[in-house]
Amino acid sequence: MILLNNIHNTFDSYQQFINLYQKDKECLFETIQIGFNTFFSANMSAALGAILYVFSSNINTIEFDFKNSKIKDILLKNDFLTYYGYKRIPDSFNTTIRFQKLKPTDGKYFKSYVINELIGRSELPSMSNMVRDRMAEAIYEIFVNAQIHSESKSIYTCGQFFPNKNMIEFTIVDSGVGFKQRVNNRFHGNLSSIQAISWATQDRNTTKEDITGGIGLALLKEFIEKNKGKMQIISDDGFYQFDKAGEQTQLFDGAFPGTIVNLQFRTDDKSSYKMKNEIHSKDIF
Repeated sequence: MILLNNIHNTFDSYQQFINLYQKDKECLFETIQIGFNTFFSANMSAALGAILYVFSSNINTIEFDFKNSKIKDILLKNDFLTYYGYKRIPDSFNTTIRFQKLKPTDGKYFKSYVINELIGRSELPSMSNMVRDRMAEAIYEIFVNAQIHSESKSIYTCGQFFPNKNMIEFTIVDSGVGFKQRVNNRFHGNLSSIQAISWATQDRNTTKEDITGGIGLALLKEFIEKNKGKMQIISDDGFYQFDKAGEQTQLFDGAFPGTIVNLQFRTDDKSSYKMKNEIHSKDIF
């Protein structure tokens, strides 16, 4: 059994997911047991869901062992465990952003989900309608990139509001082609995973051909800088993080089977966000 221990949104926690994948990726017709201990950040259900899909595709049986009942409760509230035969329990505190396993053709539904379950949350800083629309479009572009380039059969998403920490974490994951292969195939280059991720976060950089793009990650990065939040991208063996300390990168031991984009928004931000071209705006975009 693999034990996932104290899972937060950290390099070490992502490494635990990679270890899980590397250990059991070749299993066929087996029972894979996964234990949960201490803590599990509920938005990380998206990353775990992508890995378990690979295991299930190999006709393996997945079994869970919860050392901490609170972990089981939150994964029942956010719908993650309903995909494995468990019955959902109500989220009376409204802190979860539901786990979803989507098809690449579910873009319209994903956009509605983002607006209703994330962008529309009252805990986020004050934003004009124009800013909300741009934020929704930027997050939708992440989905579109996975849809067009990753060749993933499913896209996974989930989030969680942490009132005591004044933050919302929102995660989008695909189990397809990573940034490195996408960028190098498009431009016949030889970038490392970290170089490819860094390139993709720059304004107007895109691997789409004859289609506008490359705005989403750059806009989110700008908002996160002002909000003092965090952006993390995990692809292949590369880890990229942008926060108030700037850009940080590391290499994993092994590779994640796809791409994770995790966005952290601060809810204790008292700013009022408007676009530059809005009347009486605070020039933040």
